[in-house]
Amino acid sequence: MSPPSFLGADELPLRGIKVLELSHMIMGPITGMVLADLGAEVIKVEPLEGDNTRRLKGSGIGYFPVFNRNKQSLAVDLKSADGQAVVRQLALQADMLLENFRDGGLAQYGLDYAALAAENPGLIYVSLKGFLSGPYKQRTALDEVVQMMGGLAYINGAPGQPRRVAPSANDILGGTFGVVGALAALHDRARSGRGRHIRSGLFENNLLLVAQFVAQYQLTGQAPQPQGGERKPPWGVYDIFDTTDGRVFVAAVSDAQWRAFARRFMPPQWGEDQRLATAVGREAARAWLVPGIAEVLKDWNTADLCRALEEAQISFGPVRAPHDMVDDVHLRQGGALLPTDLPDGGHIDAAALPIEFDGMKAGKRHDPPGIGAHTRAVLRTLGYNENQIEAMLAAGTVRG
Repeated sequence: MSPPSFLGADELPLRGIKVLELSHMIMGPITGMVLADLGAEVIKVEPLEGDNTRRLKGSGIGYFPVFNRNKQSLAVDLKSADGQAVVRQLALQADMLLENFRDGGLAQYGLDYAALAAENPGLIYVSLKGFLSGPYKQRTALDEVVQMMGGLAYINGAPGQPRRVAPSANDILGGTFGVVGALAALHDRARSGRGRHIRSGLFENNLLLVAQFVAQYQLTGQAPQPQGGERKPPWGVYDIFDTTDGRVFVAAVSDAQWRAFARRFMPPQWGEDQRLATAVGREAARAWLVPGIAEVLKDWNTADLCRALEEAQISFGPVRAPHDMVDDVHLRQGGALLPTDLPDGGHIDAAALPIEFDGMKAGKRHDPPGIGAHTRAVLRTLGYNENQIEAMLAAGTVRG
């Protein structure tokens, strides 16, 4: 198989777009990373000590290295007048500004949307927030906060035991919707010449994630049950089955898939049983259908079962852990894993954007930067001479 294909710098769709990122944690940085991966020039503004996520341990140790590639780092003291002047100059030259400060938090630095748009009317200002318009607008939030108050932890847990979805699903998808809003505004600006203030909210994103369960309640009058307890899937074959050496999830959701599954794996009478001829019938028969399938599949080994399911065009997935992904042949050969070197000498395989352009992915041009790695270069682009830069470094206005 040929090596994975990646877009060249002159093929990236957002080449030439300038983005200023003032954000931390996940929601803001992933917004910047997506834009950077797509070719935008993203300058990440960090405090002198660097983004706090650089120092996280435990499950947070991957935040900075995963969500900050392809960016430049400018370390600056925003509380200083000179630091504010630097960032303001960059904002007035930018196509987009990303921020996830508390509402109104940047106004004290003259970096709020109204102040900047007055001088840069084409600016697309993207605010990544906990809540959009409404009574909660001024609250701060985290992914877990909105999972708890928005029903996601309830539906993901067992009865009486709400449990957050382990990945930062709202942060990641909420940031992605920030990108959607930014790109829509960029398209509109090409016609109107005017930028927009875009807001993306964690809580509203969470609503989208649980919307199917909200609709289920409204249409049936029955409250959806937590999925972490006894599962009640809507299909007859939609389960995890043991094999001789592991576990495999199998889903036969259409009548054609059931017939193909029964022909390949089950005794002949199962495919002929009229009780199983329709999806409604198979769901009603789960009490004996699922144990019967389990009895047949338990004698298969995982590799052979997966191969047979693929040949029969049945949906399946072997049960694996996240770290198993680094050895996945499809991800490796397809270029979905990006070898990434970290400022401290560490190394990870980061996830590429899950999209392709004419069969090519947007890859990694630059590893995550060290604190202030591009401070000097950014200041030079603004017209600062070497003496001025050295003076700002000595004064602690910037770090580089």
